Amino acid sequence: MMPTLFIGHGSPMMAIEDNECGLFLSGYGPTIGRPKAIVLFTAHWETDVLTISSVNGSYETIYDFGGFPRELFEVTYPAQGAPALAEEVGRRLGEHGIPVQYDEKRGLDHGSWVVLKRLFPDADIPVVQISVQPFQSNEYQYRVGEALRGLDAQDILVIGSGATVHNFRQMKRGGGDPEQWAIDFDDWLVSKMTERDLPALFRYEEQAPNATLAVPRPEHFVPLYIAYGSSDPERKPEVIHRSYEMGTLSYICLKF
Repeated sequence: MMPTLFIGHGSPMMAIEDNECGLFLSGYGPTIGRPKAIVLFTAHWETDVLTISSVNGSYETIYDFGGFPRELFEVTYPAQGAPALAEEVGRRLGEHGIPVQYDEKRGLDHGSWVVLKRLFPDADIPVVQISVQPFQSNEYQYRVGEALRGLDAQDILVIGSGATVHNFRQMKRGGGDPEQWAIDFDDWLVSKMTERDLPALFRYEEQAPNATLAVPRPEHFVPLYIAYGSSDPERKPEVIHRSYEMGTLSYICLKF
């Protein structure tokens, strides 16, 4: 039985620099065991229709960023695709009334490969990468996850890769202690998830403290709802890592 994970991926430099979260993920990966495959929703792929990677062969590595050291652009993660699993995922989503389409060419963006490079550095586990639709409701995101319940029993690891607090305008470039408003927002989320207070979570924009500051745009936030929805509701959510960079960038990671 695999866990279901939400990973706060932060900066792509986590692939080559040993920040707190990167070190945690490197140590956590071996404790998971060896998944049969990985299904990962990435904040860095937005589409109008939910899109599932159906790559037959090795993924290319996408460097969807700029202004970083050359070393980062030399990192590759040539994981194999999993077309049969992509088809199963699409079937499950369709049965829940969620339209899907497939993509046979797109590589892994840094929302995927930075996280996977830390967890499973050998790139020897098949991957299905899936887009996000941040314009859809929070209830919809949770329903996307619900459609995938039971994959964990097949030893398939579901990951939502994003960030709970992701506001570039509020970041302190020189570093420093995390802002209290960011901590308070994450505290509220963890509390409501532990209580399984879905009505509050679905209306976090109105009820969570500092929601507008924490989530100025939801593309990094919605993978949390998808991961949460895909897990067994009898399991209690667990914070497995929590750290911050530049005052507000949250690297909180949860296991469901």
